[in-house]
Amino acid sequence: MKIFQKILLIVIFSLQILIPVEGFSQTTVSGIVYEDLNHNKKRDHNEKGIPGIPVSNGSQVELTDSSGVYKIGLCEDNIVFVIKPSGYALHRNEYNQPEFFYIHKSKGSPELAYKGTPPTGNLPSSLDFPLIPQPYTENFKVLILGDPQPYTLEEMKIFRQAVISELLNIKGVTFGLSLGDLVGDDLELFVPYKTAVGQIGIPWYNVIGNHDLNYDAQEDRHSDETFERQFGPANYSFNCGMVHFIILDDVLYPDPRDNKGYWGGFREDQFEFIENDLKFVPKDHLVVLAFHIPIRNEGHYESFRNKDRLRLFQLLKDYPHTLSLSAHTHLQRQDFFYTQDGWLQERPHHQYNVGTTSGDWYRGRLDENGIPDSTMRDGTPRGYAFLTFKKNDYIIDYKVTGKSEDYRMRIHAPRVIRKGKHTSGAVLVNFFSGGEFDNLFLKIDNGEFKDMYHYSTLDPVYFSKVLEWDFTSKLFKGKRPSFPVECDHLWYGGLCSDLPTGKHMITVKAVDMFGRTFIQQSSYRIEDDN
Repeated sequence: MKIFQKILLIVIFSLQILIPVEGFSQTTVSGIVYEDLNHNKKRDHNEKGIPGIPVSNGSQVELTDSSGVYKIGLCEDNIVFVIKPSGYALHRNEYNQPEFFYIHKSKGSPELAYKGTPPTGNLPSSLDFPLIPQPYTENFKVLILGDPQPYTLEEMKIFRQAVISELLNIKGVTFGLSLGDLVGDDLELFVPYKTAVGQIGIPWYNVIGNHDLNYDAQEDRHSDETFERQFGPANYSFNCGMVHFIILDDVLYPDPRDNKGYWGGFREDQFEFIENDLKFVPKDHLVVLAFHIPIRNEGHYESFRNKDRLRLFQLLKDYPHTLSLSAHTHLQRQDFFYTQDGWLQERPHHQYNVGTTSGDWYRGRLDENGIPDSTMRDGTPRGYAFLTFKKNDYIIDYKVTGKSEDYRMRIHAPRVIRKGKHTSGAVLVNFFSGGEFDNLFLKIDNGEFKDMYHYSTLDPVYFSKVLEWDFTSKLFKGKRPSFPVECDHLWYGGLCSDLPTGKHMITVKAVDMFGRTFIQQSSYRIEDDN
């Protein structure tokens, strides 16, 4: 009898381990990644599983087997997602957000001022991910927005009028990506933001920024609870053609140094995800990393944790084709990292810090439609970027809102100078997307093109807009612009006064880092003292 009781107790104990019981953590989850041929989000009998597809829980990455089945570890607070392969599309929700993840929070999010995810209950018996077959292409275009960042519904209206309105029903663009600060601290604006970008009509991915956080979170891992509820994981990846995109939350909040504010960097689980994710990326593919805070520090201020940048470079050392995308600063920059910066390859790593759609935080004088000028502090007008990919290579284009596509630079020069007299007046050109690998040339009338000099100073056009607010005796409508900062995409060229009196043509030729040529013109006058 005693032996029978012992056997019975062992059986009951074993069943308690095998059967999920509320309050116990389930250690694994499994399912199938399959081809959804009829697009109904259900696996029908003729829809096969897809082998070799990566699935992640945010740190681990596992491949599906020959039948499309995966199995991966799971805790009480995980988001499981499929890493979309090239040649497939994802279903989209009503906001055109790709559906590639499942949020599992058995106890729900912590109590926060802005709501996170409610308790998700039991897992499905099989957590499946449908993929829609589509033609494979190695050439495609992506639309990039930096910092929409509306703080109010009124600024959200400006975002829609100034930016979204000219992007509606855009053609030839595969997907869009916003680089963080989707809103300005008020997380109730996430839904109006989603509605706005969803109207563009293409799949839309999102990066989390420092103004998208739950500021009352006590730990960094809980600072994205509302973002997760609205957008899904803050760290994920996907493929398109020969490009592998890795989207990362690089905002540590609260700052681990003093528990105040935020700091640029990564957690340990994020490094695990990057390392595990890259194991399944071919070395000849382009790896594009997108995050909010730039990884370059300015001066002595460590805005991004140095050791994390070096560790990231270590993980990328075997990938010769890389690009980083960031925003945050409301400036446009092309930065390059060399071996002296800790980069571990001969070819430098390129970081493109994208100009913002909010410009100078919706500041500046209002136009007749109530839209602020919003020129950024480095003189870059408000706008957005396009990245065109050809196999593992890329080209960058920056589009100024409200302007034609060929408006790439702004020429500043004196309107009039004295004939035959030396002048300190000069031609200053702001080539909006320029950097150290661009070359600009200047000619007057039908003369020869001469080199212009890469020159860092305050953009004179933007500075004059700020000074208007000091010299006016009548209040302008709108918000006073921010004080200007040094622009690193200005070029300098001298003016000639030894020409006949009258109007003379200024022609500027820009040859960008991708070998393309752009031309823009302006003019000045020469007058006699008489």
